[in-house]
Amino acid sequence: MSAIRLHGLTAVLGWLLLAGPAGAQEIPGWNLLWHDEFDGPELDPEKWSHCKRGPSDWNNTMSDDARCFALKNGRLQLRGLVNDPADKDAAPFLTGGVTTRGKFDFTYGKVVIRARFKSAKGAWPALWMLGSEGGWPDGGEIDLMEHLNFDDKVYQTVHSAYTQAGHKQDPPASSTSPIDRDAFNTYGMEWYEDRLELTCNGKTTMTYPRRPEKGAVQWPFDGPFCFILSMQVGGKWVGEADPGDYPAGMEIDWIRVYQKPRDDS
Repeated sequence: MSAIRLHGLTAVLGWLLLAGPAGAQEIPGWNLLWHDEFDGPELDPEKWSHCKRGPSDWNNTMSDDARCFALKNGRLQLRGLVNDPADKDAAPFLTGGVTTRGKFDFTYGKVVIRARFKSAKGAWPALWMLGSEGGWPDGGEIDLMEHLNFDDKVYQTVHSAYTQAGHKQDPPASSTSPIDRDAFNTYGMEWYEDRLELTCNGKTTMTYPRRPEKGAVQWPFDGPFCFILSMQVGGKWVGEADPGDYPAGMEIDWIRVYQKPRDDS
């Protein structure tokens, strides 16, 4: 049913992860595959890399500046801050993001991420996944959570070459879900061979089905995906930022990936 790649980890360590570490939540019917509780003194380089700056709205202020990252009280903090001084970098803001690309990806399973953010004008924290193969949009994108400005809701969206061609209602590829904006919430999905079930605080908020008659372009979700956790400031969608609201950012308490037990019978 599944394809798993644990880059940089031995097979023995992979099976130890399946057994589940102390403190990681057990879910009946699922085995823990991979996780990060962010309990260490620094970001685990075997799991994460810093996102690099690029031309897209989501990464055009990405920075390796240490002020954009912190591990504190068992939580990963990704910050957005005013770029001052800006003599060597013309970006008006600096933001932090991390990815598992090249280090961990998987196919099919259950994802749960616990996070909260500080609302600000122009703030755009996101928890999402990209297909490891095929490029964008052909390889697919799954937005587990995107939050804008001071909204009391989050956006959850599926992207592919099919949706980018205008097919965003057949089937519906996006939904919103209300949240307690200033509290920790959980975001994730259950990913099967025939559907994606996006979740917020343990409840299914959107189901995106596979439609075989639409062809492979509608369903690029049968290969490995990696994670991106990003804090962005400003952009065409979120709008202009108010420098007086920053620094602001997102805290990730933990991220966990589960898969169904293997049937070896």
